[in-house]
Amino acid sequence: MTTERRAGPDARTLDRTLREYARGIIGGLLFSLPLLYTMEVWWAGFIARPSVLLVYLLAGFLLLFGYNRFAGLHEDASWGEVAFEAVEEMGLGLLVSAGILWLIGQIDGGMPLSEVFGKIVVEGVPAAIGVSVGAAQLGGNGKGGQGMKGRDDDESRGLPGQVVLGICGAVLFASNVAPTEEIVQIAAKSTLWRMLGLALLSFALGGIILFYSDFTGSKPLAPKNGLGTVLSLSVINYAVALAASAFILWFFGRFEGVSLAAGLAQTVTLGVASSLGASAGRLLLLS
Repeated sequence: MTTERRAGPDARTLDRTLREYARGIIGGLLFSLPLLYTMEVWWAGFIARPSVLLVYLLAGFLLLFGYNRFAGLHEDASWGEVAFEAVEEMGLGLLVSAGILWLIGQIDGGMPLSEVFGKIVVEGVPAAIGVSVGAAQLGGNGKGGQGMKGRDDDESRGLPGQVVLGICGAVLFASNVAPTEEIVQIAAKSTLWRMLGLALLSFALGGIILFYSDFTGSKPLAPKNGLGTVLSLSVINYAVALAASAFILWFFGRFEGVSLAAGLAQTVTLGVASSLGASAGRLLLLS
């Protein structure tokens, strides 16, 4: 989506393309998740006029265009490539925001189209900027390229060290949204299927960041990284994320007077942020 385009479409393998999209999605979530969990932003999308949303969308596109021109792509990129990159990132940002908003119950088929569109646009522009930064800066082989050092340090610490760093990253990320009323509200209104979707998303994000996305400090999938290894370490990563989420929620008094099901729903809801922190945050701390 960014640097690899310099060699032309024929030189880009499907695997590299998917890794790049994965980094973009992860970047979009890293930078926009607190906004996606913010009630005031939902309300802004609900009340915004179409003309205001159009200006906002255009401003976001111009920001993406400027970033890609001066930071995201090489200096010899053509204006057409820069514009295409901005459109691609904006589309991915809107898709990311739509998916998360649906999972947390803020958009559904029974809402007016204007409300759905407004919420997606308001949340999607920051997500698109995160997509652009994530794809360009967070890759182990890109500008954030401290990947090999991160891998060596990661392996030398062993499982206990990785768990400790995972907890640090999870607490760092989840603490931004844990004290808010939105976590309680989302959990209270969520359905079993949406909770399951959030859990699967959190689990998958951890595995993708650690083993596939070529994120700074991550380990690429190799023959020695069998499916069992990948799954077991992904389970550990998500368990660390859930434990950190539960502790933070307990600290802020969110479990007082609530049922076990409500507490679990809050933990899973916050688990998206803590799983990002347990995997991406740990790798960033290592780098």
